[in-house]
Amino acid sequence: MAPTDPIAALPPLKEVIKAYRLDARRKLGQNFLLDLNLTGRIAREARIQPQHTVIEIGPGPGGLTRAILMAGAERVIAIEKDSRAIEALQPLVKASNGRLSIIEGDALTIPVHELGPADAPRQIIANLPYNIATPLLFGWLDHAAAFQSMTLMFQREVAERITAQPGGGNYGRLSIMCQWLAETKLCFDIPPSAFVPPPKVTSSVIRLLPRLTPAFPAERELLQEIAKTAFNQRRKMLRTSLRSLGGLTLLDKAGIDGQRRPESLTLDEFCILARALKEQRR
Repeated sequence: MAPTDPIAALPPLKEVIKAYRLDARRKLGQNFLLDLNLTGRIAREARIQPQHTVIEIGPGPGGLTRAILMAGAERVIAIEKDSRAIEALQPLVKASNGRLSIIEGDALTIPVHELGPADAPRQIIANLPYNIATPLLFGWLDHAAAFQSMTLMFQREVAERITAQPGGGNYGRLSIMCQWLAETKLCFDIPPSAFVPPPKVTSSVIRLLPRLTPAFPAERELLQEIAKTAFNQRRKMLRTSLRSLGGLTLLDKAGIDGQRRPESLTLDEFCILARALKEQRR
């Protein structure tokens, strides 16, 4: 008879929450995912490789952490701000036989891109607190080359904006900046009922493959400026929405029709505009 997996033999997550009084706290953005089918699906979507360092943000009672370990991860680093959760995770640390370590702290201030061995690819897998999800993502994308992949959960509205393509209503500055730095894929949705407590919105899992270099040449600050200015008046023609940056002069320099609207431009065309703005300001 095969020995029992020590992780599978741990108490159910609801018992862990009760035993450690780990009630979800709104100020920490906590919504615990307890459905083992869904945590397993997230771990599979991440395509974990044993040699990778897997970094999880906000493990809570450890549902997703268990799935990551059972998917074969040999090195998992979990960042947790809640001291109650750190205590609740100790049996899992023991059951992992040295594969799981916990860092107590705020993921916004920890240099995640430096965790683990320098020569081991890093993956981030996380059910992110909605209130800090976007700042966390942009902080990691500042060091995109340090990561192999990111498999992350956002509220669906944000996930749709990150992965949106030109021509749609969700396409905007967030789409441009994320896709400039990473390939993005919307994987699947998770209903509110899967969480404790249930959030008011549907969640979505997305997968990002950070680029070693940005998709097209451009200076980040100028690309952000162009995208922000254009989409501040997304219903207007570019000749109007970009008037403060040179309007038709800038558009002529970039070879882009001023009668087009921002959502019609491709990522490449936004980068062309950013380069034209740089040349214009010399």
